[in-house]
Amino acid sequence: MAITSMTNAFSIEGKNAVVTGGSKGIGFGVATAFAQQGVNVAIIGRDEKAGNKAAEELASQYGTKVRFYKADMSDTKSCGEVTKKIIADYGEINILVNNAGVGTNGDFLEMDEDMTNYFHCINVDLNGVARMTYFVARHMREVGKGGKIVNISSNAGDMASRAVNMGAYCTAKAGVNQFTRAMGLEFAKYHINVNAIAPGYTFSNLLNGLDDNTINGIAASIPTGRLGTPIEIGALACYLASPAADQVTGTIVTIDGGHSLGIY
Repeated sequence: MAITSMTNAFSIEGKNAVVTGGSKGIGFGVATAFAQQGVNVAIIGRDEKAGNKAAEELASQYGTKVRFYKADMSDTKSCGEVTKKIIADYGEINILVNNAGVGTNGDFLEMDEDMTNYFHCINVDLNGVARMTYFVARHMREVGKGGKIVNISSNAGDMASRAVNMGAYCTAKAGVNQFTRAMGLEFAKYHINVNAIAPGYTFSNLLNGLDDNTINGIAASIPTGRLGTPIEIGALACYLASPAADQVTGTIVTIDGGHSLGIY
């Protein structure tokens, strides 16, 4: 239903959201933004210690219901089972953020003959999105209230990197973008919006191990002069999950400080 005024147009208070990979980096930024807006959050991840710590921190700071669930996005059975658990605990799911992923760098021709790293990246970063979308969107359709699905892609889905070879990651994120468009079209009749956020360089665990000189060099290549922050990605996710974005679907929103606008 179209908004008729700005009153509560951006409100998502009281909604129930699932954030995969929500205990660290961008995922934690999204989970934090949701909790700050009064959203109940189910965090999915593989690291129980980090996940429980994140859930406890957000619940104590912002007073919403936040729980951690262990699951593997590369396993279909695991995705189905965790979705059932969350529905049992929360009643219904209104928002899904597909954030979980792995960063795979390295020369394609130097991989082992099974191309293990390549297929692992595709299986988590692309197929994991499809798995969770399948189970959660079926639930949303059954409940009949619509819903919001936000996929965390990357500007690497539209551009290749000169700095490091990351063919698997680029391929997976390009797939996420096209999957977003296709599902945005397919799910519109159910009032389920599907959009993607494509961050550029953002302070997260994927940058672990980089020294200050490297990070400063990356920042210098970005027109705005800095890297993004996880909470900025979270702010955009809050918008896409809100009534104000009910007419936005099948869209990939880039947030990279202008990095993908030219060659640097």
